[in-house]
Amino acid sequence: MIKLTVKPVFVSIILGLSLFLAVVLLSPYTTFLSLSPSAGESDIWSVRRLVEWRPCKWWLHGHLTPFPAKSNGYICVDCYGGLNQMRRDFCDGVGVARLLNATLVLPKFEVAAYWNESSDFADIFDVDYFIQHMDGFVKVVKELPPEISSKEPFHVDCSKRKGQFDYVESVLPALLEHKYISLTPAMSQRRDRYPRFAKAALCQACYSALRLTRSLQKKAAELLEAIPKPFLSLHLRFEPDMVAYSQCEYQGLSPTSMQVIEAARGDRKPWTGEVAHIWRRRGKCPLTPNETALILQALSIPTNTNIYLAAGDGLMEIEGLTSVYTNVVTKSALRTGEDFTRMHGNTKAALDYYVSINSDSYMATYFGNMDKMVAAMRAFKGLYKTLFLSRKAFAEFTYQGLEGKELMQALWKVHRDDFLMGRGSALPACFCEFEL
Repeated sequence: MIKLTVKPVFVSIILGLSLFLAVVLLSPYTTFLSLSPSAGESDIWSVRRLVEWRPCKWWLHGHLTPFPAKSNGYICVDCYGGLNQMRRDFCDGVGVARLLNATLVLPKFEVAAYWNESSDFADIFDVDYFIQHMDGFVKVVKELPPEISSKEPFHVDCSKRKGQFDYVESVLPALLEHKYISLTPAMSQRRDRYPRFAKAALCQACYSALRLTRSLQKKAAELLEAIPKPFLSLHLRFEPDMVAYSQCEYQGLSPTSMQVIEAARGDRKPWTGEVAHIWRRRGKCPLTPNETALILQALSIPTNTNIYLAAGDGLMEIEGLTSVYTNVVTKSALRTGEDFTRMHGNTKAALDYYVSINSDSYMATYFGNMDKMVAAMRAFKGLYKTLFLSRKAFAEFTYQGLEGKELMQALWKVHRDDFLMGRGSALPACFCEFEL
């Protein structure tokens, strides 16, 4: 018999090499080595995902925590801004109401001239459906009881609170004292600190209970049917107010665009000099339609792709996109009837939301409230062709002087990395992370 002996040093080398090969072959970062689409990757959507957020719907399983015998009072959520900002604040408010053992009063949406808006909550969402599907999660009433309705609510504004903000410590005393409060939720609250019953109420409201009214859903379904298939829904943000708010300066825009931007700026002047470069490299400047078209080409999105433009009124420099991608449609081009022309900001935004959560793929040039809500709902529905175009990466690469093929390869790589890892595609409070 021949006896083989292996010295410890060789064992260490073999183990080390084996570990290295395992890391190289199995690590997600090995797929990042090529700078352009490889074999089998015809476009960004053909890249194999490594991580996905999936709706585990944990809040629908098991027993719900029963309500305490007596409510601590009534909460009405203050909802301001555009539709998706109000939707976000309302969902957060639902979680807060359950956290504080309060009865939720259906909100009044802000009547805002800025958004060309007059529609209320009941004009957008099916109230009876919402109340029915929130049963067991939070108490909801359409109207206040007579002994409360004559009072003005005590206002609690938490919108600027950050860090270790706690609703129980900061808001519950006001609720117990006044019995009726109006609440502006904190913009950066820590949902992970909620007990499960409060998270369950928030998740149920966001993903199961908020449904468009029957008439609005019918209009949205008709719009969806009219769009050529398959199609990419593109949320493009390059309106005058958006550019003015960003405080970014742009070169090469048309005189008309420059004029409307200046009119929208007011006292908010654009950054200049080195500060302007730093601001842009931090990803603070909206992508122009021309820059958007360039990134889409870098991601190998065919120029004959059907694109639905999910955008508000006043979009500037659109020719920068449509000169490259010729099959671009808008809701105003597809729905021209009198009924559509009477629609305002929130109802039109509801159409964009509905189309985007049902589109074959979705891209956004901004990571705003609509984009967060759409991406999460798409993940909830099992639709994973969702991507946010990186303003920061584009600014950094162009600042470095990259152009042509080198720029296209760099843009491909950074967006493929994001798509592989499912960045930004869901809200962890209501989803589970799956490694594929």
